[in-house]
Amino acid sequence: MQINNIILTLTACAGLAACGDTMGEQALGGGAIGAGAAALTGGGLLQGAAIGAGANVLACQSGAVRCN
Repeated sequence: MQINNIILTLTACAGLAACGDTMGEQALGGGAIGAGAAALTGGGLLQGAAIGAGANVLACQSGAVRCN
């Protein structure tokens, strides 16, 4: 059951990840996606938001994803 939640979450978030124009917008967007993923999988919302925010800022700032 755990692997199904992980696959569902990754699939749902893959199309939602997006960069903002500023680092604050990037953190806010990533945090919202992370909290949503945590809610879907039964994880901690605060932890999910923190991980999502950090991951999105890192992805956007490092150029790992195309934001525009």
